[in-house]
Formats: sequence, C-alpha cells, structure tokens
Amino acid sequence: MIRQADFFLEGDRRGVLLIHGLTGTPMEMRLLGKGLNNAGFTVHGMQLAGHCGDTDDLLATGWRDWYASVEQAADALLAKVDQLFVGGLSMGALLALKLAADRPHQVAGVGVYGATFRYDGWSIPWSARLSFLLPLAKRLGLGRARAFLEQPPYGLRDERLREQVSAAMRSGDSTIAGLLGNPWHSLADLHLLSMQVRRQLPEVVSPCLVAHASDDDVASVRNAELVMRRVSAPAELLLLEDSYHMITIDKQRRTLIEHSARFFDGIAAGRTAPVSVD
Repeated sequence: MIRQADFFLEGDRRGVLLIHGLTGTPMEMRLLGKGLNNAGFTVHGMQLAGHCGDTDDLLATGWRDWYASVEQAADALLAKVDQLFVGGLSMGALLALKLAADRPHQVAGVGVYGATFRYDGWSIPWSARLSFLLPLAKRLGLGRARAFLEQPPYGLRDERLREQVSAAMRSGDSTIAGLLGNPWHSLADLHLLSMQVRRQLPEVVSPCLVAHASDDDVASVRNAELVMRRVSAPAELLLLEDSYHMITIDKQRRTLIEHSARFFDGIAAGRTAPVSVD
C-alpha cells in the first residue's frame, strides 16, 4: 500500500526499502533514495503507520503497527524486484533489522543507519534516558499527553539544514520534518521494540552495512557496536566523522550513498555472500 508521503523511484530488479525514524517522515530518506536510484536500484521510501499526521495519529499506533506497515511495504516491493535490500534510520534501522531476522531468505542485505536502541547521545537530557520506565507509565495510563521535545542540534551538524528542518517542524506540517516532540507512549513502544530486536540480532544473517556518526548527538556509537557484536552476518562499520544523527541528510550523505550503493551492489553481484540459514 502506497501512503501519502511515500516515494517510489523505479530502477532495475534490485529493490531497496527505506524506513524513516520515530516521528520522522520518508523525506529524511529521499536523498539516499535518489542516490541509490541513480545507481540503478528501484527504491521505495515508505511511510510508517501513524506517521506524517498529528500526535493523536501516532499515539493510535504502536511498534507492531509500525512493523506491520514495513512488512506490507516489503511484500509490495518484492512483487516488483528480484532482490530486496532494506535500510532504516534510527528506529527505522531497528525495524530493518527485525525484517532481516524474520525473513532471512528474502532480505539480501541491510543498511543500518544510526541505529537507536537507546537515546544515549550527548544532546539527550538525563530525564529522557529513563525511557525504560515509560512502558510501565503507558500500562498505567500515565503521561499520554506528555512528550520529550526535540532539542538543538536536531541531529544535524549542517547548520543551514538544521535551521530549515527546525522551521519545518515548527510550521506544523509533519509530512516534511515530522513532529516536534516524541510522545512518551510512543517512546514506550520504541523501548519494547528495542528489547525485541536485541533478542533477534543473532538471527540476522543478511550482510549489514552499519553506518553511524562518531559524534552522534542522539544515539552513541555503542548502538552500532551492539549490532556489530550480535548479528550473525558479515558486517561493515562506517563511522562518519562530520555528521550528527541524521546521517542520511547531513554533511556526509554523499559518502553514505556511495558506500550503500557499493555495498548493496556487491551483494547483488555475489561479491558479498550472505551466511547460510540452512
């Protein structure tokens, strides 16, 4: 199912499904998508369930709804391509890893971009690091109207782009830059998703490109190191020295595009073989 904010770029029979982050939009994956499409890939930048609307739309969904929309998008893309790659930013990286764990015979490779199992970057206040308490608050019906507001630098080292994104978030048009804050109950679901994907990381046998900002303001490099340690697949680590969390649009996006295209192309051409799941 194609949603309002999705983008689809037709290419060859190699397909890439791109997944944005919590409270984000497909726009944060568009530059990466265009770059991969220029390299020949068919690209679908999907809109997660509950996103690109208002806070009530998001709160009406949880991580199982977000993941169900990923599965639906993967099935739709598989009907058009012979090979499926999946890439996600932040929470989208967790959803991409879960898809790879659940569908080892369908996912040829994974782009793990700024994986966020924990909000432990240098810009995150200590109060926001207590997210492990949020599932309990949600079960008790507490804090539904509460949210952690986004803080500068908004995951962006590029100051010009940071101002544009900040203005877009303040405008109220969530299809461009997403919501201004992260609702407590949605963060509770992110915590539950994080625990689920942690358990499933050893089931990931598709080759992984693990890209992360070395100075990530939102999620420290420890998140990337967790993936590198736990997956049962060949994994390549790409550390970006001149970017913050939003590596798909920040200063080194061209480096990310080049590495992603080369990585996926190598798998498609048989130069990077997946681990056998038999």
